[in-house]
Amino acid sequence: MQNRPRRPQISASGESNNANVTTAVGMEETVGHRRARRTSLFTQTVMWVTGLICTAFLLGTLAQAWSNSNLVQQLQQEQQQLQQEQQHSTQLKNLEQYYKDPAEVESEARQQLGYIRPGEHPVIIVSPAQNNQQSGQKQQSRGEEAGFWQEWWNSFFA
Repeated sequence: MQNRPRRPQISASGESNNANVTTAVGMEETVGHRRARRTSLFTQTVMWVTGLICTAFLLGTLAQAWSNSNLVQQLQQEQQQLQQEQQHSTQLKNLEQYYKDPAEVESEARQQLGYIRPGEHPVIIVSPAQNNQQSGQKQQSRGEEAGFWQEWWNSFFA
């Protein structure tokens, strides 16, 4: 404890005693009151520091949970994409097996590309409507190639 000089206390009877009494100047603090106030300040400081640490842990936990949520979503997207790629790979393997048969290759070449074997004669069936359209297209393409004056020449002198 500190040995601090105390102000003399004036009682109502005019005598000075050791009890703390309110005077006209102010109120004297006792050693116990000062100790209680220091303890209270220490307690408040500890509470604030504890609160800040708990808040930091809470924010860190929330950030980790948010990050985990994003990773789970990304993992699901990647798994879905992997499944699609595996399906595509399976389809390509099936097509590979399909086209390993020479008869299938020949059939596709005949149907889509119009290939024929040596010695075969292709037969193309054209309907009359398609024939008129094709000849009209040939005349238009010749007229476009010849130019404007050539069309006049052909229409008057041909």
